[in-house]
Amino acid sequence: MANTNLQFKTNYVVDSKIEPFYKGGKVQISKDEQYIFCTCESRVNVLEISTGKIVHSVQHDDQEDITSFALSCDDEMLVTASRALLLKQWDWRQAQCIRSWRAIHTVPVASMTFDSTSTLVATGGCDGTIKLWDVVKQYCTHNLKGSSGVVHLVQFHPDISRLQLFSSSLDCGIRLWDLRTSQCVCVLQSHYSAVTSLSFSPDGGTMVSSGRDKICTVWDLKSRKAKRTVPVYEAVEGVVLLPEDEDLSQIGVKSKDLHFITAGSKGVLRVWEASTARCVYAQTLTAVSEEEEEEEKEDDPRGLTYLLLLPASSRLATVTAEHNIVLYQLPGLTTQQQFVGYNDEVLDVKFLGKGDSHIVVATNSCQLKVFELLTNTCQILYGHTDTVLSLDVFKKGFLFASCAKDRSVRVWQMDGESGRVHCVAHGSNHANAVGSITCSRMKASFVVSGSQDCTLKVWDLPADLSTTGADIHQLTPRATEKAHDKDVNSVAVSPNDKLLASGSQDRTAKLWSLAAEGIVGMLGVFRGHRRGVWTVCFSPVDQVLATSSADGATKLWSLQDFSCLKTFEGHDASVLKVIFVSRGTQLLTSGSDGLVKLWTIKTNECVKTLDAHQDKVWGLHSSSKDDKMVTGSADSNITVWVDVTEVELAEEQAKQEDQILKQQELSNLLHEKKYLKALGLAIALDQPRTVLAVIKAIRQVENGHTLLEKTVLKLRVDQKESLLRYCAVWNTNARNCQDAQAVLQVLLTHLPPEELLQYQGARTHLEGLIPYTERHMQRIGNLLQASMFLNYMWQKMRVAGAPSSMGQDEEEMDTTPLAQPFFMVDKEKGMESGDEEKQDGDDSDGGQDEDPNCPVKEKQEEEEDDEVSASKKASTNNGLIENGGSPKTNGNHHSESEESSEEEDLEDQTTVKVMKCLPVSSTPQCQTFAS
Repeated sequence: MANTNLQFKTNYVVDSKIEPFYKGGKVQISKDEQYIFCTCESRVNVLEISTGKIVHSVQHDDQEDITSFALSCDDEMLVTASRALLLKQWDWRQAQCIRSWRAIHTVPVASMTFDSTSTLVATGGCDGTIKLWDVVKQYCTHNLKGSSGVVHLVQFHPDISRLQLFSSSLDCGIRLWDLRTSQCVCVLQSHYSAVTSLSFSPDGGTMVSSGRDKICTVWDLKSRKAKRTVPVYEAVEGVVLLPEDEDLSQIGVKSKDLHFITAGSKGVLRVWEASTARCVYAQTLTAVSEEEEEEEKEDDPRGLTYLLLLPASSRLATVTAEHNIVLYQLPGLTTQQQFVGYNDEVLDVKFLGKGDSHIVVATNSCQLKVFELLTNTCQILYGHTDTVLSLDVFKKGFLFASCAKDRSVRVWQMDGESGRVHCVAHGSNHANAVGSITCSRMKASFVVSGSQDCTLKVWDLPADLSTTGADIHQLTPRATEKAHDKDVNSVAVSPNDKLLASGSQDRTAKLWSLAAEGIVGMLGVFRGHRRGVWTVCFSPVDQVLATSSADGATKLWSLQDFSCLKTFEGHDASVLKVIFVSRGTQLLTSGSDGLVKLWTIKTNECVKTLDAHQDKVWGLHSSSKDDKMVTGSADSNITVWVDVTEVELAEEQAKQEDQILKQQELSNLLHEKKYLKALGLAIALDQPRTVLAVIKAIRQVENGHTLLEKTVLKLRVDQKESLLRYCAVWNTNARNCQDAQAVLQVLLTHLPPEELLQYQGARTHLEGLIPYTERHMQRIGNLLQASMFLNYMWQKMRVAGAPSSMGQDEEEMDTTPLAQPFFMVDKEKGMESGDEEKQDGDDSDGGQDEDPNCPVKEKQEEEEDDEVSASKKASTNNGLIENGGSPKTNGNHHSESEESSEEEDLEDQTTVKVMKCLPVSSTPQCQTFAS
C-alpha cells in the first residue's frame, strides 16, 4: 500500500469558478475599453477584459428578464429595461439602483441608446413608439410615433448639434427623426429585411447600414440618398467603418477611400471598399470538412451576432452565435482574447499544460474550449463536426485526445511556450458515436476508444506527432474488439499499459489484455452492478479497479479473482465519475445529484460531501500534483477546487496551541485572584464550565457577593450577553442554580429592563429561566418545611437521665433550621421505595410512639398541662404519619392547603424517611431507660 505517512485528505474548497455570464442579447463595451457589459437573463454582468472575471453585476428586484440596457458615453450611468416595464438607473460600480421609473411603453423595451452628452436616452418599444428621456432632469422629452412593429434599432447621430435620431423597425426602413420638431423627416428605403446596425463616418456626412438581406448600403446624409449598395452575400449583423488615419494595409486597405468591415452569418470578418463595392480582405477560419460546411449552411455556430469597434486600442470585438466574445487586434485581425459567455452542458473537463495551468472542456457542442485558469481567456478548437463526448490527457499534460458523436477521435497538442493548441492526429473508423477515450499512461504510444457500436478500438500514435501546415496524421486502429452487448460508456488503461478496462450500459465491466500485438484479449468480467456502468478507473498503486454505476454505488474489484472488495453507497442517483486520489487510498466520486464525495477506502467512510453544482456533474479530474481537482456540470459551471487539508490542520493546531496558552493564562489569573480578566478570558474562550468555575471562585472569597457584583458590572455588553446565556443553562441544574441566581441577581438589580431586552436572545433566555427558578424555590420550600419539622421533633425528644427541671424555654420549638450535614432528603429514592418497606417503617415508628409502657409517655403524663398538650400534639402528628397525612408545622398551614394530593404523598414519604433516620440515636436511649 501507499506510504504510511500519507496524509488523508479531509476537505476541498472552491478556488475559482467559470460561470455563464452571457446568454444572448445586447453587448456593449465601456468608453475606456476596460469592461464588457452583457445581459444574462435577469442580470447585466460587467466583465473585466484584463482578468476575464465578472467584477460587477446588477439585477432587478423582481427577477424579471432584462430586455435592453444602455451605458452612457461617460461610463457613469447604466440604464436597464425589464419585462415588468420598469426603467432603472444604476451606479453600476456599486451595484446600486439610483432611481427607477415606469416606462410609458405598453410592451417591453426592445432597444436603447444614449446620446454623446450622456443626458438623453432613447428607448424603442415593441409597441412601435420611441421615447426620449432626460436622465438629468428626470422627465420624458419626446414621444415619437409612426414606426410599424418592434423598434429594434435606435441610434443618435454622433453630432449632437444636429439633434437627429435614427431608428428602424419591421418595415425595414431607416427613419430619421428631427428632435426639434419631433417629426420623422424622411425614411431611408434600401433594405428588404431587418436593418441590424448603423455606422457613421467621423465627419457625420456618411452612414453605412447593414441588414439581413445580405447587403450593406452607403448613405449620403446631406442628400439623404443611397450612394452605393454593396452585396456581401451573407446576412450581416454588424458593420463598422474603419479609421482612415491608420495603416491597415495588412487587411487590404490600400487607398484613402471609405472602407468598412462586416460580420455576419458565415462567421468571418470581411473588409469592403465602399467606392468599388468589392471585398479587399476576408478572414480565414480553420478548415472544415465538406460535410460540416453543408450543415453550417442552415445554422452555423460560428455565425457572428455583434461587431464592436474599440478605437482607443485599435481592436474589434465580435460576439458569436454560441455566446463567445472574441477580441481582435488591428491592423492584422489577430485573435487577442476569447471569452466564453455560456458553456451549455459541460460533458468532460481535464487539466492541461505545465503545472496544470489550463483546462480543456468538452461542452454540448462540436468545439473544444481550452481555458487559461489565470485569466479565464479561452481558445476555441474547431475540428469535430458533432458534440464532443469525452477527453483524456497524456501523462506529460501537453497532449490530449478527444472523441465525439461524429464517430471520430482526435489528438491535440499544446505548445509549451505560447499555449496554442492544434490538432495533430485524426482517426475515424467507428460505426457509431464514440462515447469514451483513454490514453496510454507510460508514454504517448496509443489511445483506446469505446463506442456506441459496442466495440473497442486501439489506435497507435506515430512516434513523431509534429505536423507541418494543415497536414495532420491519419490514425488507423491496430485492434478492434466487440466488447459489450450495449454502449461502451468508459474505458481505462492500467498504469503499466498492459491492461484495459471497459464499462458498459449492459451492467458489466470487463478486463482486457493489451500485451499481445494487434490482439485485445479478455481476462475476466466484473458483475454486480444493477444498472449500467458509467466509469472504470485503475488504482495507481494496487491491483484494484474502481467502477461507478447508475445504481448509485461505487465498487472496488480485485484484478486477481474479479471479486468485489468494497462497495461505497451515498449518492442519491447515478455515480457518473470516480477517480483515485491520495496515492490510491481515497476516492472522489461525482453524481447526478450534483454532489462530489470524498471517500477513504480503508474505512469505507465518506469524509466530505462537496456541493457546488445544481445539476449532473459529468466532469471530474485531479491535478498531477494531487492538490487540486476540477469539476464540470450540466449547469454550465466549471469549478476548480483546492485541497485545504494541510491548511485546516495547521489552523486547528494553531487554535489548540492558542487555547492551551489561554487556559494557562486563565489559571494564572485565577491564582492571582484577577477575577475580572479571568472572567472575560473564559467568556472569550466560550467555555461555560470555566466561566462557572470563575464565578464559584469569586463567591467563595470573603465579601463574595460584593466582588461578584463589581466584576459582572465591569464586563462588556457582549460578555454580559454570553453570561446571561450561560445562566439560562446553569439554572437547569440544581447544583449550579445558586451561582446562576447570584449572577442573575446582579444583572436584574443593576441593569434596566430596556437594556436587558436589547441583548441577543434575552427574551428567550429569561423565559427559560422562569420555570426552573420556580421549581428551585418549591424545592427549597419543601426542604425548609422538612427541616423545621425535624427540628421540632428533635426538641421534643428527651435524652435519658435529663433533669425534670428543664426550663419551659428549652421545651419550646426552636424554629432555626438544622445545619446542612445533619440530614439529607432523597425524594427520588423515597418515591421508588416499595409499599411494604414503607408500611413497616410507619408501623415501627407509630408503635414506638403509642407504647403505653414507654417511660417517655409516663413522664409526659406527670408534667404540666401545657407540656401535656404539646405532647399530645406530637403524638397527633405521629399518628398522621401512620395514616399517610402530612404533619402541620407552625407557619406552613397556608402553603400546604394549596398543594395537590400528589405533592402531599411525596412530602409524607420524605418526612417518613427523615423520621426513620431519627431512631438511630434515640431508640437505644429509650431502651436503656426502660431497663
